[in-house]
Amino acid sequence: MEIVILAVVIALVAVGLVGGLVVGSRKKKKLPPPPPSTPTITPPAEPQVGEEAEKPRDEARRTIDDVGLPDATAPVEEAPVVEVPEAPALDVPEPTAGRLVRLRARLARSQNSLGKGLLTLLSRDNLDEDTWEEIEDTLLTADVGVAPTQELVERLRERVRVLGTRTPEELRALLREELITLLGPDFDREVKTEGGAETPGVVMVVGVNGTGKTTTTGKLARVLVADGRSVVLGAADTFRAAAADQLQTWGERVGARTVRGPEGGDPASIAYDAVKEGIAEGADVVLIDTAGRLHTKTGLMDELGKVKRVVEKHGPLDEVLLVLDATTGQNGLVQARVFAEVVDITGIVLTKLDGTAKGGIVIAVQRELGVPVKLIGLGEGPDDLAPFEPGAFVDALIGD
Repeated sequence: MEIVILAVVIALVAVGLVGGLVVGSRKKKKLPPPPPSTPTITPPAEPQVGEEAEKPRDEARRTIDDVGLPDATAPVEEAPVVEVPEAPALDVPEPTAGRLVRLRARLARSQNSLGKGLLTLLSRDNLDEDTWEEIEDTLLTADVGVAPTQELVERLRERVRVLGTRTPEELRALLREELITLLGPDFDREVKTEGGAETPGVVMVVGVNGTGKTTTTGKLARVLVADGRSVVLGAADTFRAAAADQLQTWGERVGARTVRGPEGGDPASIAYDAVKEGIAEGADVVLIDTAGRLHTKTGLMDELGKVKRVVEKHGPLDEVLLVLDATTGQNGLVQARVFAEVVDITGIVLTKLDGTAKGGIVIAVQRELGVPVKLIGLGEGPDDLAPFEPGAFVDALIGD
C-alpha cells in the first residue's frame, strides 16, 4: 500500500514539472528576425612611399637575375665639371701724356719724304728757281695745299736770303720754326669733355665710311679712361653691320658701358638714350659714334643734323670730332667742308698717318676749316691714338 502511494506521488510531481515547462514556453514573446546586415567593404591599403601598388600583370614577374644590375666593382663615371668663365680683366691703357713722343719713331718712318726731302733741297749750294719749284712740288705732294705752300716757300726764301750761311743745324732750326708756325701753335687742341655741373661732357664723332671712325671712338674711350675719366658709349651707327658690337668690344676692354639699339634703329633715339644714361650714372663723358655717312647723300647728312639737335635737348655738345683718313688727301678736304655745313666741327682726328707720307694734310685741313687737329692715329694698336702736338709732329717730320 505504501509502495502504491509513493508511486502515485512521484507520478504527480513529474506531471507538474512537465506542465510548468510548457506554460513557461508559451509565455515567452516571439522576437522579430534581425535586419539583414550591409556587407563591409574594406578598401585596399594605399601603397607606401617606395612601394608600387599591386597591378595585374600579363607577363611573368622577372626575378633579380633577369635584371641587369651595374657591376659594383666598375668605376663610377663622375659628372663633368662645368667651368664658369672668369670675367675678362680690364686693359690698362697707356697714359696719354707724351704719347705722341713715344710714337715719334713710327711717325718719322712714314714722313721722311716730306721733312727729309725739304732739308735736302734747302741744303743745296745754289738755291735757284728750279730748286724752289722742287720745294713747292714736295709740299704740294705732301698735301700741304696751294695757299699754305706758297706762304711757306716765300717765308723760307726770305729767311734763307737773310741768313746767308746755311749749316745743316741752321736749316733744320729754320724749317722747324716755319712748319710749327704753319701748323698753328696757338690752337686750343684740348678735347673738351668737361660738361656741366649735372651733365657729362658729350662728344659726337662723325665721318664717312672707311675712315676708322668707330675704332677712333673706342680708342678715344681708352684715352679718357687712361686720364681717369668714366665713359659711356653710344652706338648710334645702326646702319653698318656689327658696328655696335665693335664699339661694345672696345668699351668692355676698359670698363665703359655701351648703349645700343636694334640694327637699323633710329640713331637720334640711341644718341639721346646714351646721354640720358650718362646723366643717370654720373659718367664724366658720353661718346657718340654716328653712322659713316657718305658726304654725297643729302638725306643722310640731314639725319646727322637731327642727331645733333636731339642730343642737344640734354644740353650743348661739348665736342664734335670729324675723323678723316690722312691718305685721302684733297678728297678729305671736300668731306670736311660738307660736314662743317651740317654740324659745327670743333676738332679733327687724322687717322692712318702711319701709312702715308702726306703729313701736310694736317696743315691743309686746319686752314680749310679753321679748327685744329686734336688727335692723330698712328697705327692699329689700341693705344696708337695720340693728342696732336705740333712740336713733336714736326720733329718727327724732319728728324733730330
